[in-house]
Amino acid sequence: MLDKLTGIFTLSESEKKKFKKIEEALLERYPVGEDPWGLNVNKARNSLKKIYPIYKHYFKVRVFGKENVQDRPYMVTSNHTGQIAIDGMLLSTAFVMDIFPPRILRPMVERFFTALPFIAPWAAEGGSVLGDRTNALNLLKKGQSVMVFPEGVKGIAKSTPDYYKMKPFTRGFYRMCAATKTEILPIAIVGAEEFFPYVYHPRIIQKALGLPALPLSLNYFPLPSPVDIHIGEPIKIPEGLDQDSPDKDIDEQVFKIEKVIKDLIDEGIKMRRPFFANQKGPKK
Repeated sequence: MLDKLTGIFTLSESEKKKFKKIEEALLERYPVGEDPWGLNVNKARNSLKKIYPIYKHYFKVRVFGKENVQDRPYMVTSNHTGQIAIDGMLLSTAFVMDIFPPRILRPMVERFFTALPFIAPWAAEGGSVLGDRTNALNLLKKGQSVMVFPEGVKGIAKSTPDYYKMKPFTRGFYRMCAATKTEILPIAIVGAEEFFPYVYHPRIIQKALGLPALPLSLNYFPLPSPVDIHIGEPIKIPEGLDQDSPDKDIDEQVFKIEKVIKDLIDEGIKMRRPFFANQKGPKK
């Protein structure tokens, strides 16, 4: 898919210069070679060369709220949307290409994903990590930003009538932030649901087959819906909360984060571009 789409688009000279500067910044920030979780900055930037034209010219991504991102680690927390993990790829690309200084997010992925041939090793080279508590805590302690989708698979696997209706967040990500006092960066992704505009999930069949999702769609190649990424203000962990706080106290804070992201989604939908839009539109 990446090779076919990349071949359609070419970067302008200004985009090539921008890419060169970002490559240099990444090489200064990350060590050459593989880190303990499989990130390889050289392979990651080679993948980025294929992804960026798709990000820029196929999905026409815009990023709002860049001023809310400082040069510090965050738990980047987003709604999950679009049937397959293209939303994570676009969000990761945004933090490299459109936010300064550039950084490689560390997406927390489900265990089944780590067993996928070809895709899992490629994703690990670009920064993805098995989403368990130990990995996340170690990455945060090392000053890296972790990306989570607290809705899980249920969030991404929605039938059309449920698009942009968030599923309840799990609380594990918040306990990890409480343990490390890491700020949460709320994100709303708008436009990815329209990659597959007509989808039905037969839950009974899905459960019988033991599958995390079984989307039946009119198309199985993502349509070029323009995507907007909205970044909210960082959310600090309140004094007195830690990783061992009672569930009710944690749930209260998680609900507040859900509300922030839901509000970002609602505002983003108002600004959403027509399906075959160009890159221009209202700025924030």
